[in-house]
Order: sequence, then structure tokens, then C-alpha cells
Amino acid sequence: MTTISLQSVLQELPENASEPVVEQIFSAPLLEALGFNSQETYPEYPTGDGKSVDKAARSNNGAEDIFIQTKANPYLLLELKGRDSNLTENSTQYKRTVAQLKGYLLAPNCKSVKWGIITNALNIQLFRKHGKVIYPATECFSINHENIDTIIDSIKKKIERPAKALTVTVYNNKGGVGKTTTTVNLASILSSTHKVLIIDFDHNQQDLTKSLGLQLSEGSLLQSLKEYGKDIDIENTIQTYSFIARKLNKEFKFDVIPADKELIKISDEELSQYFYYDILYKRLESARQEYDYIFIDASPGWKIFSQMAVYAADVILMPTKHNNIASLENAAKAIKDFFPQIQKKKSDGTPIPLPIFFNGEKITLAQRETSRQAINNIIEIAKKEGFDLLPYFYPKFTTFKRDKHIHELENFANIAMATFEYIPAVYKNKTAGEYYKNLAKEYFIQ
Repeated sequence: MTTISLQSVLQELPENASEPVVEQIFSAPLLEALGFNSQETYPEYPTGDGKSVDKAARSNNGAEDIFIQTKANPYLLLELKGRDSNLTENSTQYKRTVAQLKGYLLAPNCKSVKWGIITNALNIQLFRKHGKVIYPATECFSINHENIDTIIDSIKKKIERPAKALTVTVYNNKGGVGKTTTTVNLASILSSTHKVLIIDFDHNQQDLTKSLGLQLSEGSLLQSLKEYGKDIDIENTIQTYSFIARKLNKEFKFDVIPADKELIKISDEELSQYFYYDILYKRLESARQEYDYIFIDASPGWKIFSQMAVYAADVILMPTKHNNIASLENAAKAIKDFFPQIQKKKSDGTPIPLPIFFNGEKITLAQRETSRQAINNIIEIAKKEGFDLLPYFYPKFTTFKRDKHIHELENFANIAMATFEYIPAVYKNKTAGEYYKNLAKEYFIQ
């Protein structure tokens, strides 16, 4: 229960209240409503990179661990703006504020932080941090004295019981870009320090299941997805993949939901009648509390199974080929046209696409320049349509630092050859392991 009513606070705030006024009147009641008292919040918290965020908060752990005294291990950051700032989604000020918050969340003193909030007392949005990944946990709400209690209650429930897992769908509308290889080897690397589940959701190819030498499901996955409205645990379809590294005397393992051979017998038209786009997301509810990472190997194209895989995700990882213009154009199409469809249905801001990377091809300087020209053209066409693709192709590009870096995962024969032994390449070859460790560091590990 809050001492001060948030409804009355909003009614008291001047229409164009400046940032200091919003901070003085609104921030303390907001944090109190979220469960943090005055001893559990710290103003102008130093992030460790020479900057300060407006508020940091964490619940105290006993009499000797008072957050306002120790300043250790913050859990939530709050970045405030004045009502004279436009924080409606996709406005210039909104984008700047989100970028500002992301910088704070990744700063040295904020590694323990799991949540970030931006608000100007007219809009509010919650963001989740999982490792290095920051993504929306809610839509950007418009708040007023009538809906404020309901919205803050929903935010409080999220921060009090967060999903343990980050769910990553590996997708490109174009086939042949290495989605399965990426899923298997990236998940294998992360499984050395985290609990990982991977899902073969390409029932036509079934490559992930076959590459690990696992048995296909015989209708169990189909049944769990068909029974919409019933409480069926998808985890009864799980198999465990295990590899023992003799030299290290260590066992590596992760869980797998294999492809279901019964699904290939059903036409696309029948599949659309059987399944709802949100059913995989619902079936993974308990898994999101058990695993650290869930990777979904999605089928190409934009049919019901691709949509289910994308809906289930927090973020989308998109392999491309520098020498395959279709893979780049299809990535752009998915970002512009497909993912917004799912975001609209899901209504929490997810899934968000991560920046593309070039997968498994050696690149000369001339080839890199050719692909860059093609990407520039794709970005310009999208810009004329009112869509900014720049962050998804050149994530390090800024007005002051015109960096067009794209992460590259080099070609290495042993990565592909490893499938003949039903062993992820990273478990067999040190060089392959380094490639995927770098990929994990680029996207996921802070």
C-alpha cells in the first residue's frame, strides 16, 4: 500500500511539469507503489561510467544490508523526464531516453540490475535486462489518474516474479543461412554455464534433431500444441543431449524438444486450422522459470509455425550471408513487416530483433564493401517508407561515430563436418568454440 495515492499525485502534477518537478512529486510514490521504501532507493545513483541515473532501487536484506547505505547490487533503475518531454513510442525523445537507459543498465555498477523504467508521468515503460540483452517488458503505456494503479500493479508483478529465461528465436525468412548451426552451437556454448533448452521448430527439415542424433517425437509435440485451452505440459517432449569431454573429464548437456515427425504429415492449411499463434508461448510458461536460455530454431517463410516461434520469443537472432542479397532483404522484410504484426498481437513490446550478423562465410574487403552498399540501399529504401533499419544492420553507428561494424562468424569446415558425428562443433574444436564464444559475448553475455 502506498502512503500517497498515485492518482492524487498525477492530478497534482502541472500539465507541463519539468523533470525536477516530476522527480520531486512523482518518483517516491511510484517507487513505493512498486515495493521500495525510502531506505531502498538511492537518488543520482553513480553507474560507474561517469554518469548517474535518477534513481536506483533494491529491497534491503536485513539490518546490515541497507541499500541506501551500501549502494551495492541495485535491482531496478528509474530514469525520469519532465512532462514537457515527449516519451510516446518512436518519438525522438523516446528513442534517446531508451538509449540512455540502456547505457545505464550496461554500466559497470549496474551488472546486477534486472529492470529499468522510463517515465515522464505521462508515459511509462518497463524494460528487462538479461545478461547483455535489454528488451521491453511492457508496452509504452499512457498513464492517467484512472489507469495508473492498474498499470503500476502489473509492472510490480513482473518485477517481483521475473521469468528466469531469455527466449531467443533464431529466424530468417530465407533458408540456408545457418539457423540450425547457430542454434545448436550457441546453445552449446551457453550450456557450459547456464541451463539451456533448445527447440527444433522446423518440422519439415528436422535438421536440429538429426544433427544431434536424437529421436523425433512421435506425436507428443503435436498433441501438446493442438490442445488449445488445456493445461498440457510441453516439457514431457524433452530429451537431454549429453556429451562427455574426456580430456576435460567434464559432461556438457542441454535439453532439447525435438521435431515431431507427425507434423510433416499435415498440410499447411490444416496446420493453420489446428494451431493458434500464441500456443507455443503459453506451453513454455513453466520452462521460462526453469531455464536460463530457451533457443527456438524456426522454419523459414512466414507461416503458422514461424509465427508461433516468433511470438514465443523475447528477442530474434537473425543470421544472414554477406554474399546472399536475399538473406539481407528477407531480414529487412521480417523486421519491417513481420515482427510488428506479432508485437501488435502480443502487446508487450516483444519480440525485438537483435542486429544481424554474417554467418559462416569468409569475407574479403571487396566483398564487405559490396554487401555494405547493398545494406545501405536497403536502409535507404526503408527510410523512405518511414522505417529506421539502421540499428538492426549497423548497431554501433551514431551521429558522432559512423561505425558500420557487423559481427562476422567466420567460415570453418569443422563446424559443418561436426554434424556427421552428431556432436556440436564447439565441443570438438577449440577454434569453433572461440567463434561461438565471441558470438555469445556479442549478443548475450555482459
